[in-house]
Amino acid sequence: MYTWYGMIRYIMPVREVQIVIEPRQMSYEEFPESTADTDGMRELITGRDDRYLVYRENIVYVQRDGMDLHLQLIIPAFVDDRKEKFPCIAYVQGSAWKKQNVYWSLPQLVKFAQRGYVVASIEYRSSGVAPFPAQVQDVKTALRFLRKNAREYGIDPWNFYLWGDSSGGHTALMAGITYGMPELDTDDYGEASLKINAVIDYYGPADIAKMNDALSTMDHTAPDSPEGLLIGGRNVLENREEAQKASPIPYITDDRAAPPVLILHGDKDRIVPFEQSLLLFDALKAHRKKAMFYKLRGADHGGPQFWTDQVLDIVERFIKTYYR
Repeated sequence: MYTWYGMIRYIMPVREVQIVIEPRQMSYEEFPESTADTDGMRELITGRDDRYLVYRENIVYVQRDGMDLHLQLIIPAFVDDRKEKFPCIAYVQGSAWKKQNVYWSLPQLVKFAQRGYVVASIEYRSSGVAPFPAQVQDVKTALRFLRKNAREYGIDPWNFYLWGDSSGGHTALMAGITYGMPELDTDDYGEASLKINAVIDYYGPADIAKMNDALSTMDHTAPDSPEGLLIGGRNVLENREEAQKASPIPYITDDRAAPPVLILHGDKDRIVPFEQSLLLFDALKAHRKKAMFYKLRGADHGGPQFWTDQVLDIVERFIKTYYR
């Protein structure tokens, strides 16, 4: 006779066997395409030549006055890691020579990086940390650092351009025009060249002692004005010799080489008078230097008019004129 419990079947749980595939080091070419599939999945074949951008932030290029100075880099790249060298645009962000927001123009500069340029935004020491010529020295050091590390950052060392806006335009001009002047330079990375192909100046001051000779919405002469602080907290009009040393125009002479300069300035600039760029252009012409000048009708001190495709096309045509 069977008891009721003798009829109970004991069912063993089925245990799933998990297959573990050990990782292997393989190149892209060796790695197989997945054949996995599922209902409803769609397949897309995209181009492999489309550029994308790599952002490398806060690269320390030198330490001065107890502070690290940084570069922000936007680097064109390719999805299959092909090596290519790109021209370098070294951009100096304007700040009235005070502490910069080095990220301010990066969204706009992305447009240029997408055209096939390495873009480097340079941080300089503010006038509150060190007066002129600290800003020019820092930009020159950053240029040397970039050229020294050109291979790592995908830079063509033969094609370097300086671009800046407002005080950054002033500093870019100063760095380009004063090539070969040791008193406005340092020994850092001295083995690397400082030669540049051209300068793009967006509404930069050109003769700081004449800033108040035309209408603007701020004073440019007092010791606590941006220009006064640049020369060490002095009244600009009472220290004209120092103001001249800190201005690009006096360095433009017949016997000193100068890179080609592209100038863009709005005719309603409320901060840096439009007349500053007139003075600069006239000085470059008088000393037989290569220069182009565009007045942007209705443009203020910066703004979207300077970043349209039309304007960027002008900048790129100018740059390509001086490719090496």
